[in-house]
Amino acid sequence: MIPSRNGRDLLAAQMPGILREIEPFASEVVVVDNGSDDGTAEWLRTAYPQARVETSAGPLSFARSVNRGIALARFSHICLLNNDMLVAPEFFRALRQKFDEVTSLFCATAQIQFPAGARREETGKAVMAQASPEDFPVRCDEPLPGEDGTYVLYGSGGCSLYDAAKLRALGCVDEAYEPAYVEDLDLGYRAWQRGWPTVFVAGALVEHRHRATTRRYYTKEQLEAVLEVNYLKFVARSVARRPVFGRLWKQALDRLRLLAARPAARAALQKAAGIARSGGPALPAAYSEEVFLALTGGRVALFPGSAKQARACILRVNRIAAPAAELLEAYCEVVVVQQDAPMVYQAAREWTNRKWSGRVEER
Repeated sequence: MIPSRNGRDLLAAQMPGILREIEPFASEVVVVDNGSDDGTAEWLRTAYPQARVETSAGPLSFARSVNRGIALARFSHICLLNNDMLVAPEFFRALRQKFDEVTSLFCATAQIQFPAGARREETGKAVMAQASPEDFPVRCDEPLPGEDGTYVLYGSGGCSLYDAAKLRALGCVDEAYEPAYVEDLDLGYRAWQRGWPTVFVAGALVEHRHRATTRRYYTKEQLEAVLEVNYLKFVARSVARRPVFGRLWKQALDRLRLLAARPAARAALQKAAGIARSGGPALPAAYSEEVFLALTGGRVALFPGSAKQARACILRVNRIAAPAAELLEAYCEVVVVQQDAPMVYQAAREWTNRKWSGRVEER
């Protein structure tokens, strides 16, 4: 499912790869033409008649646009793909395979690369962690060599495959996030609250032409303000446990105060009280927020091994790094856990046992 606004040129570059990669599957391509005036819909109907095209007379937010496409989707899994993403060979196969491997999987998200010479701003390995109080609370870590299947907080709304039934059970993408940003974090978080994880898939590669659409309509400063405001909306709307909300809300406001010289931070601070009063999630979390935040905080990494019939291994270390080759040869998977936090180890142990039905050794 691809939302697109005046993106005919981007779709022209993207569609051949998509059609090549979905050819082995029962599938469809849905494009939501989002208030375009470049003839996108007419061009698609001529150049790619196999694509289903939904048109909107005016521009919609990202959430409203993709929800239109989700309503049309007819298959068991839905891939949300930005029009500025170019898929590599085996993209859909690698994402789909994870649903056969991981218990209750909600989302498999791709590894994001940038064009040659561009600074890599995303990787797909999304964790909630700060290196300093001024850092945004969520970041993308660089995957380690051989890392694949690591649990992450959420999947990028621009290159992730979702279980369609679970996606609809969550009410799809929350349309409160205008015009874009943070709705994918919100979605992944709400899924984790039900015990439905998201994993990073190293073998599903995309090249991202970052902000190829949004920068046509918004300045850099406007987009920064949208990001800051929408993050506050996420904390207020989605975090259920009072202690977790208090910690994340304080962290967010403390950071904005440190950055108050920036217009985006000031704009978010001005709206913070109103956002907090708007109310929180309708339902309590069915699964511990403390546990899944520990699991997705950047201190656990998964590495597939080559011993297909052996056990998985949980390896406690002082610093996250790729395991030795002999361990990968001896186990079907090695889960590397930073040992300085008991909650992190508890979370990693729980999810490793779920995945491998208790066939787990600890070292």
